[in-house]
Amino acid sequence: MYKAFLIKYAEIAIKGKNRYIFEDALVDQIRRVLKSVDGSFDVVKERGRIYVFARSEFDYEETVEALARVFGIYGICPAVVLQDEGYDQLAEAVVSYTKEVYGSKDMTFKMNVRRTKKSYPMNSMELNAELGGAILDACPNMKVDVHKPDVFIHVEIRDRIYLYSQVIPGPGGMPVGTGGKAMLLLSGGIDSPVAGYMIAKRGVSIDAVYFHAPPYTSERAKQKVVDLAKLVARYSGPIRLHVVNFTDIQLYIYEKCPHEELTIIMRRYMMKIAEAFAEKDGCLGLITGESIGQVASQTMQSLAATNEVCTMPVFRPVIGFDKQEIVDVALKINTYETSILPFEDCCTIFVAKHPVTKPSLKVIKRSEEKLQEKIEEMMEEAVSTAETIICE
Repeated sequence: MYKAFLIKYAEIAIKGKNRYIFEDALVDQIRRVLKSVDGSFDVVKERGRIYVFARSEFDYEETVEALARVFGIYGICPAVVLQDEGYDQLAEAVVSYTKEVYGSKDMTFKMNVRRTKKSYPMNSMELNAELGGAILDACPNMKVDVHKPDVFIHVEIRDRIYLYSQVIPGPGGMPVGTGGKAMLLLSGGIDSPVAGYMIAKRGVSIDAVYFHAPPYTSERAKQKVVDLAKLVARYSGPIRLHVVNFTDIQLYIYEKCPHEELTIIMRRYMMKIAEAFAEKDGCLGLITGESIGQVASQTMQSLAATNEVCTMPVFRPVIGFDKQEIVDVALKINTYETSILPFEDCCTIFVAKHPVTKPSLKVIKRSEEKLQEKIEEMMEEAVSTAETIICE
């Protein structure tokens, strides 16, 4: 029955030239996700509307699932497309559609006719009354409720006529590519994939860096992070994942610095390396999955100490979330089950029994002086030897 999808987006949030940037980016993202769907489609922008037209048989569920991953979409409306053959044919189609979709269910409805084609001989108010009356005559189980109807039956009269009543929620947000680019520090945990998803939802393209520590972390731990990047990429588009061998740097810090400061110092050098990749990839900021007070390295004092090494802004979208709130998002985007697989990443290998929770920046910098002999050279080697994996 359905041969098209009408795409709803937040028109109120975009004005002037920004509207065209938003719409063009949204069309690009829709085309991207539909490449993996069984079927062929035309994506058309037309006077304040975006339509997806099926050019062949297609998998309805798969198509809806793909569209529901496109940031910027607020509603997906499966629509019947009609040619304008006069009012009688339109009324017949509306009644037939209502019977097919809602059968003999006892329901209330409200007509919502939008007449963009001003040459149509009846105006919107007249069409609302006439089409509503036709449904009441043909469907005794249906009643009109203009205040809180069970369903709205929408008719849009343009060069063609679009008939729909279902609005499947989209993810909202802004189309990826409209908000710049940022670098995600991605681990195998629950938080950082959620952070990447949330920043991408605001239109930001993302790349990622992962710190690998063989032989203390296995290839399965690395593959887990690659799998997480692919899951996030279903929403964000392709992610360039830089896999950095962090073992030598981690051992060097372990050897030279007080063990209670290990986590903070390690995080500071991770941020420096991530920023180096961010500059190479044209990013404007870093993204982490840190939440205040969740672990020793995420107290306000610890976050201030790690921030101090960065010249770029650091975005922490889950900073005020409880753990369960982060888990809820991870479950929604299907990263949770992968994140809890029992393969440790490098952050969990060298953990002090009593890590410092309120580090003094002056003390941390004094400890880092013990690293000056080799640390710059080791960082350069870590960046130059990193493996880059395209995750999509």
